[in-house]
Amino acid sequence: MKSRPGVGASGRENKKREGGGCLIMKDAATMKAELKKLIDTAAGRIPADLVIKNCKVVNVFSGKIQEGDIAFSGDQIAGIGEYEGKEVIDAEGRYAAPGFIDSHIHIESSYVCPEEIGRLLVPHGGTTIMADPHEIVNVCGIAGLDYMMKAAENTVLDVKYELPSCVPATPWEHSGAVIDAEAMKEPITREGIAGLGEFMNFPGVINAADSDLDKIIVAKREGKFVDGHGPGIAGKDLNAYAAARIAADHECSTVEEMNDRLDRGMYILLRQGSACHNLRTLIKGVTPENSRRCLLCSDDRQPKTILHEGHLDNHLRICVEEGLDAVTAIRMATLNAAECFDLKDRGAIAPGYRADVVLLDDLKDFHVNRVFIQGALVAEEGKYLPEIKRYDISTVKGSVIVKDFSAEKFKMHLKSNKVNVIKILPGGVVTAKDTAEIQLDENGEFVRNPEEDIVKVAVVERHQGTGNVACGFLKGYGIKAGAVALSIAHDSHNIIVVGVSDEEMEFAVNSLIAQEGGMVLVREGKVLESMPMPIAGLMSDQSGEWVDEKLTAIHAKAYEELGIAGDVEPVMTLCFMSLAVIPEVKLTDMGLFDVTTFSFIPVEA
Repeated sequence: MKSRPGVGASGRENKKREGGGCLIMKDAATMKAELKKLIDTAAGRIPADLVIKNCKVVNVFSGKIQEGDIAFSGDQIAGIGEYEGKEVIDAEGRYAAPGFIDSHIHIESSYVCPEEIGRLLVPHGGTTIMADPHEIVNVCGIAGLDYMMKAAENTVLDVKYELPSCVPATPWEHSGAVIDAEAMKEPITREGIAGLGEFMNFPGVINAADSDLDKIIVAKREGKFVDGHGPGIAGKDLNAYAAARIAADHECSTVEEMNDRLDRGMYILLRQGSACHNLRTLIKGVTPENSRRCLLCSDDRQPKTILHEGHLDNHLRICVEEGLDAVTAIRMATLNAAECFDLKDRGAIAPGYRADVVLLDDLKDFHVNRVFIQGALVAEEGKYLPEIKRYDISTVKGSVIVKDFSAEKFKMHLKSNKVNVIKILPGGVVTAKDTAEIQLDENGEFVRNPEEDIVKVAVVERHQGTGNVACGFLKGYGIKAGAVALSIAHDSHNIIVVGVSDEEMEFAVNSLIAQEGGMVLVREGKVLESMPMPIAGLMSDQSGEWVDEKLTAIHAKAYEELGIAGDVEPVMTLCFMSLAVIPEVKLTDMGLFDVTTFSFIPVEA
């Protein structure tokens, strides 16, 4: 099991991890000996444990490129200059940057376990991630958090978890757990919990709701940050949200929104994920004056994206393509994130800082040659070097619990043929509320017109056995045959299914239940393609490459055999159609929900 020191009040590491994940304080004598060794190494009195020679060091403090060696003493940087070491690695003139910090990511949305996300991200220069596990906690409660923290001990990637703030994500759906302020009091004190995760219930904050203020106070009493999630907030509402000292927001879609938040002292997380691509838009608003308050994040990033495009190395390429200075971009991926989240021991290559270093071939393509974490070489030319171990998943299996389900639950008994419709908008997860006239049979049931791109969509509750099934209509998905069912439906992760008939949808849901969650594509009573996801119905226990192959096959079948529109990402798009905090209209297991008014609306217009 990996040793991962903690961060003390001084910002330096004074704790270590022993077997079973228990953190203990280093004794004073050990700390003094390590400090003496560090200082003696920095002064050149003793050889460094490791020296990376012939570097062009990116100095994120001065903005300069310095030529020299980097000396390591244990897991810390002793100095930059001319050094001798017990072990020497020649960088051959490559650029040395601080380890990259992803300022907001959901591991579960990569569809792989924490150990596997480490294997995928580290070769791309990722050394620290700020991970909000609210997907699995919404399904499994604190048991899900416990699993994620234990599993993360088996990767050299430093996973800084944020305690999910909104479980359930909203009161307008059923989730697998309820985590109120009282339930937060123990986990927020854990060494591995850096702060409170994105506060999606921004109306609760703006209106000073007691339960939401109680959660914020739990974090404040421990001196920990509160991350943000505030799409579309402006004016005095934004003042109210910022007044709670919400640290950051990753939901900006325009430069105007970005500037509004920067003006109020918030950090802005420029997002480039698999579903949401805001980086190229927002980078145009980054200036020399505000760049120190801008960070880079993924939010949701699938293995396909990581394997084919990369991680923050991809973000940096985009920044430079859009005309941003390379050192400024690197600072956004390192020092800015460290400062935002109070990670005082990292984010720069400087004496006394954590020895997280990325060697880059250049500052244009940002090809990663080698990665060092805590002074150890952990990746080289795309290969993750440490031994891979997996934590037991038994505590987070068996999470798909559906009661009294049949095709009858899809019957709608409509009285009017004019209906409200969820309209998919290209390029993201925001939807529009639209209306349409549909065909009904003599019983008021939907009759699909193959000439119109409107189909039935349903959410099936899968946590508490309520038997809830809510139905609505989806426009713009393009499906022409069969059905698609997922147990990934942000953020409560009930089952979401869309199809051309009730029978196809029923078969898809039953097939999904049989495999304990994941993804299923069906047509005419046959499973075309599937991906079981036994970890809470959210994550595979297989490799990122296996997941990529499965997703590739799922996408191919979705387009070729189900006829889903070519400009629609069939999985990621569908799994966000239940997210009742992203405008404009979504579907939960309790009904059709208008996010602009925070109220349920009838299917009939």
